[in-house]
Amino acid sequence: MPCRFRIEDPLLAGALRRIELAVRQAGGRTWLVGGSVRDLVLGRQPQDLDLEVFGLPPGQLHALLERQFAVQFVGKAFGVFKLEGLPIDISIPSRISTDHGTVPGLLRQAAPEMDIDEALARRDFTINAMAWDPDTLDFRDPFNGRADLAARVLRHASDRFAEDPLRVLRGMQLVARFALTPAPDTVALCRTLSQDGQPRERLWEEWKKLIAQGVTPSLGLQFLSDCGWLRFYPELAALQGCEQDPTWHPEGDVWIHTLHCIDWFAAERTGRRDDDLPVGLGVLCHDFGKPATTRVDFGRITARGHEQEGEAPARRFLTRLTNQDDLIDEVLALVRCHLRPRALYDSRASDSAVRRLARHVTRIDRLVRVARADHAGRPPKPFDGFPAGEWLLERARRLNVDTHAAVPIVMGRHLVDLGIQPGPEMGQLLDDCYEAQLDGLITTLEDGLAYARSQLALPR
Repeated sequence: MPCRFRIEDPLLAGALRRIELAVRQAGGRTWLVGGSVRDLVLGRQPQDLDLEVFGLPPGQLHALLERQFAVQFVGKAFGVFKLEGLPIDISIPSRISTDHGTVPGLLRQAAPEMDIDEALARRDFTINAMAWDPDTLDFRDPFNGRADLAARVLRHASDRFAEDPLRVLRGMQLVARFALTPAPDTVALCRTLSQDGQPRERLWEEWKKLIAQGVTPSLGLQFLSDCGWLRFYPELAALQGCEQDPTWHPEGDVWIHTLHCIDWFAAERTGRRDDDLPVGLGVLCHDFGKPATTRVDFGRITARGHEQEGEAPARRFLTRLTNQDDLIDEVLALVRCHLRPRALYDSRASDSAVRRLARHVTRIDRLVRVARADHAGRPPKPFDGFPAGEWLLERARRLNVDTHAAVPIVMGRHLVDLGIQPGPEMGQLLDDCYEAQLDGLITTLEDGLAYARSQLALPR
């Protein structure tokens, strides 16, 4: 069936024309596949292109591409090519080279002679199992992905789905990004799969998409629950059924609260991934300490100390997904301090307390976003705009600590000029000077040097 789509980005469109022409002249055929076609069917412009080339072996395709592009070759037994400087992935259809079942890291073997419909059957979901030939304008949709997309249904393409268990996590982020309703038979199939033994890097890619791109992340998390996959994320599973005081949390248990919070975060995302990722993870993990601290005291449900108690389960959850220690440390600080904006506001805390909070979390602006989502995620309780957050942000901006901790005024080189040699004594004095700076006793270098002399009883 002919179908006319248009790639509007001139860089992508130009590269696509060059690739398609070179492949066709060599006797092969190029199909646009996967998410690229899905986006075009939705009337959206793809930000990257996924191409599948038929009729050419990996070596020939590699040589052909290298005539026009800087090419990175990926894959041990099958061909995947990335073009340097271009968001374009080019692959050759492949088959798993063993029949030993679903095993992480199975070798795949290039099969350039494969039929397009067979190749599409090996993709994950029907909405990703469509293909378009930019030369002939042929459109292939053997599993009715276009109809499923129109009906907002997530359905596995074929029984080959189980070859890659992490398609369950892909379903999680797709449900969240496109507001899809999972087909019951797809959920049933997902329940039979396991993520055990899968590489952390692949888990992380899908979770990042949920946090950074999910329009309604709660739908993805609920999909994960329906598929029985919270058994791989016990920190999330523990939130289900964890009661909260209905006076403060009329929405229900901690799981329901977290779902509301993560959706609120998504509605206020900045679009800057470096900002959104730690904040979104902070929102997701902020109440991980409640299952261990929830008690009924004098008829009231409490969870005192859940902020600190949440650090350990949040660390376990995050280290299961990524080895980015800086990111993990930032998220843990957001978890530990997510109640501080309200506490500082209620006590009308001093400048010193605001500076010290910035030292703990570094980014007060991000902490306020986590606390705001926490405060908002309590429907039907009305949202009051979270004045505590606005108050804290204004104070932090005035003190110039909203996006970073206070920069030490007194540095090691200044103490060397006073005749103090590097060592434990200098380290202690630098700490003392910084504490005095946070208390507002030091505002200039002159103040700092005077303070240092006073601590050492040095002559002025």
